[in-house]
Amino acid sequence: MTLLTQRPYVGTVDHAALADFLNLCAEFDRLDNFTTPANLDLAFTVPGINPAQDVCFWEDSQGSIIAFCGLRFPQDDVAPLDGSLWFRIHPKARCQGLMSDILAWAEQRVRHVGRDRQLPVQLRAGSRATLHYRIEGLEAYGFCQDRCFHTLQRSLDIPIQHPSLPNGFIIRDNKGAEEADAWVAMFNQSFIDHWNHHPLRVERYLHWFNDPNYRSDLNLVAIAPDGTLTSFCYGEIDSAYNQHKNCREGWIELLGTRRGFRRKGLGRALLLEGMTRLKAAGMDTAKIGVDSQNPSGAYSLYEAVGFHLLHTGLSFVKEL
Repeated sequence: MTLLTQRPYVGTVDHAALADFLNLCAEFDRLDNFTTPANLDLAFTVPGINPAQDVCFWEDSQGSIIAFCGLRFPQDDVAPLDGSLWFRIHPKARCQGLMSDILAWAEQRVRHVGRDRQLPVQLRAGSRATLHYRIEGLEAYGFCQDRCFHTLQRSLDIPIQHPSLPNGFIIRDNKGAEEADAWVAMFNQSFIDHWNHHPLRVERYLHWFNDPNYRSDLNLVAIAPDGTLTSFCYGEIDSAYNQHKNCREGWIELLGTRRGFRRKGLGRALLLEGMTRLKAAGMDTAKIGVDSQNPSGAYSLYEAVGFHLLHTGLSFVKEL
């Protein structure tokens, strides 16, 4: 096995090489991902994360990245504390025991954070269902699969129905920071029933507006007659990905309706409007992610408006 050096994250100087490494892995694994240094600038400045301690690299003698991992912890102190692990290994180094080294590093770090916050902890990681080496490695290290997520897609060339709202409700663009508190309250009320929900904080929501891909015309809310924010649809177009892949894809990143306003057709109306906005922006395909056990019937809604399965991701957990 080639001798590797383990080192911490040192700052934005790492971002160009890391983006190249992540894109190499994504291309080999046929993942629909493309990373730029700007993406990493944003990811490593999310409020509440600590990349100096929660990111690690493995490099060869020439200083080339052979493996990378990063951890993210929720800001709230809900037990057990989740350490969510993101990691990639160079395709030529996947039979060298590196995954065990990565998982051991992550486990040690998660235990340390758990002691500091006086909480029981668990380590989480994910895998595309087709990446058998990764699944086998996680299971060999004691992880168990506990959830399944689907990515769906829909052609925007197929006609999109006109949104239909209850009397007195309207859809408009989100006002951004001006209504951040109200939007975050709506978001948390919308996802409070969902698996593994951790409350969103206003400072993390405001950080989204630093994304160079952010567009106010794709950040939609439904408003009740009394002015209450009831539902939301947050869309995104990754221009760098589309240029790299020579495609025109957009995402419905977030869709939800708060308690007390469900079963009124608001989610469906916002989804239709979100797709209409993506099409108006020149996109020909829309994608959306969904928990296979979503309690609100989201999968059925997406199928009803024309989405179909593209690929599946699996969530794994190890209680520590």
